[in-house]
Amino acid sequence: MPVKSSGSLPLFSSSLLDRRQMLVLGASAAALTAFGGEALAAKAKPIKVAAIYTVPVEQQWVSRIHKALKAAEARGDITYKFSENVANTDYERVMRQYSEEGADLVVGEVFAVERPARKVAADYPKTAYLMGSSFGPTKPNFSVFDNFIHEPSFLTGMVAGKTTKSNIIGLVGGYAIPEVNRLMQAFMEGAKSVNPNVKFIVTFINSWYDPPKAKEAAFAQIDKGADVLYAERFGVSDAAKERGIKAIGNVIDTSSQYPGTIIASALWQMEPTIDKAIKEVMDGTFVAADYGPYSYMAEGGASLAPLDPKVVSPEVIEMVLVKEKEIKDGLFRVNVNDAEPKSTL
Repeated sequence: MPVKSSGSLPLFSSSLLDRRQMLVLGASAAALTAFGGEALAAKAKPIKVAAIYTVPVEQQWVSRIHKALKAAEARGDITYKFSENVANTDYERVMRQYSEEGADLVVGEVFAVERPARKVAADYPKTAYLMGSSFGPTKPNFSVFDNFIHEPSFLTGMVAGKTTKSNIIGLVGGYAIPEVNRLMQAFMEGAKSVNPNVKFIVTFINSWYDPPKAKEAAFAQIDKGADVLYAERFGVSDAAKERGIKAIGNVIDTSSQYPGTIIASALWQMEPTIDKAIKEVMDGTFVAADYGPYSYMAEGGASLAPLDPKVVSPEVIEMVLVKEKEIKDGLFRVNVNDAEPKSTL
């Protein structure tokens, strides 16, 4: 049974961690390397894994981590318990609790709690930590990952650019942080690559999980002429369905829940990242590392959901599949642009 933690849904606050202030993290941040530090001791199978989530496990991003860990649990590689809806102010306590309980590997996302999370890791050098983060790893045991699904996001942008009739596309995101920005930027670049006349309306709802707020933001974009919506958050596809326009999915494939509405989705698979970390903990080779590359298409961490010829024309599907092959073959590189996207309408 999952461990339920108390606390309201987190509110991202720049006061918790100013990005410029991260530059003064000291040697751990200034000397970040992809690999380094002494490996932790090998662990007997199954290893103990604990996860800490600031939102419900149903939320797109977290659901991918949860799914990968449940698969490892089903294989018998790990024992798994988790806490969801953990407030930022309670994150350090929960992280210490799992560390004290003897977790071999702690997984989570520390975007608004970077400093306290890294302090905990330093206090438990024999525990392995794998955390979603905008920054780098810290020796010897604090590794990071991210959802680099910008490549399939570019491809979904191509679909959107060829689908729009009004040449206005709306994008609704959670927070304007690199993890969201890069996906939106890639999507916009993909749309412009096939339709230079397209304009964008960009809205951030400043929440990771508020479907009603995302839905209202989407309605406002539709009222301004958007006929395709980029659904970075839950709630956007509901607005598209109600107004009879198209939407682009993000992280998970919800086309079966929104038939005829979702026309393309960029998917994230966390299995390559999670399985790599589990193996290294078992082998005693886990060190501070950047696991971000395991979210790339080449590693099986990202993909484009199958395009349905009933909602996307065969000509567009063929064009997108050609570009997808170029990406996989290393003949086309999608830019990683972490800058905040702006409306162009």
